[in-house]
Amino acid sequence: MATSRASGGAGAGSRVLGYLESRKNLAGSAGGLLGLGLTLAGAAGAYWPAVVAGLYAAGALIAPPERADTPYFPDPAEQLGVVREDLGRLREYVAEVELPPAAEGKLSELLDLYAALLDPGWVADVLATEPEAVHTLSRAIRLDVPECVDTYNRTRWWTRLTPGGESPERHLERQLSVLFEEAERVTAGLHDVEARRQQTHTTYLEGRRES
Repeated sequence: MATSRASGGAGAGSRVLGYLESRKNLAGSAGGLLGLGLTLAGAAGAYWPAVVAGLYAAGALIAPPERADTPYFPDPAEQLGVVREDLGRLREYVAEVELPPAAEGKLSELLDLYAALLDPGWVADVLATEPEAVHTLSRAIRLDVPECVDTYNRTRWWTRLTPGGESPERHLERQLSVLFEEAERVTAGLHDVEARRQQTHTTYLEGRRES
């Protein structure tokens, strides 16, 4: 309870300090000083408190609103850098897990494709212009692949106790195949972006020749 009161008091103090430094208070204070000047000059008469308060309120009302700081969001290059680091951590994780040869080969191929797309250079530059593609790779690296490997490990243990049904190995291979197809679609989409860029430049050059 004491902590709550203390934090509430600190918050109120922060709000008061924020208002004292605000444009509204500064503009109102300027108006109030004008009112005091009129009072000292004898122009306000007996109503000087109302004059000072009114000019303060008028200054506060006409002051421009405070401009909140715009939130910071990492640019695409920074986002890809984080995803690239996540891929490195994923490689370290799967290196410690025993996988069946077929799935291990498929996973290695998949991670190599992710690495090729994320490798710094012109391919990554194209990728950075496609938020959906970045999201797809990020989701696969951070969530989908770890989940595939983890569920395989856990299910394999249970299967040893109660054999039967489709093997965990087969499920893992199917999952990795789906993810690989997804990565190939991302790659094809990036190729289409470059193809459209080339076509646009061709059209521009041809149009310039005819003009």
